[in-house]
Amino acid sequence: MIIEFEGKTPKIHPSAWIAPTAVIIGDVEIGPDSSVFYGSVLRGDVNAIRIGARTNIQDNSVLHVDGDAPCILGDDVTVGHMALVHGTTVGDGTLVGMKSSLLSRSVIGSGALIAAGAVVLEGMEIPDRVLAAGVPAKIRRELSEEQSAGFIPHAGRYVDLAKRHNAALN
Repeated sequence: MIIEFEGKTPKIHPSAWIAPTAVIIGDVEIGPDSSVFYGSVLRGDVNAIRIGARTNIQDNSVLHVDGDAPCILGDDVTVGHMALVHGTTVGDGTLVGMKSSLLSRSVIGSGALIAAGAVVLEGMEIPDRVLAAGVPAKIRRELSEEQSAGFIPHAGRYVDLAKRHNAALN
């Protein structure tokens, strides 16, 4: 469902795929070959949500904003099932684990891994190519270039998967 809010209509690239049960509200832009899976909500009501190319938002995830904190996801980002991404900036090629929470004004670098269930506190900065895990999240170790680079093909598999879901529904 695509909802205009206070004069702002979501802008979705023609090659992006939105599941029929996803809800996209307000000032949201979704880039090429990106996907938003079933039950996810992207609510750009009091600030902007920007999603780059080939980024996937998996089932039942929530992206929201604060008045002073937009939600910006780069290219080739994977947001795992049931994640909460709230007023956060996420760099290219990062994997956000299932049921993790990224709180307002946090900044996640490129090629990072946020472990499943992690809670990244407000204003926390996670550098490029590290594993952050725990409640609250702490940097556990650096990732090798090879490990970090592996997140990009993962995002690419979701480009293909979204096309298959689109075909199944049409």
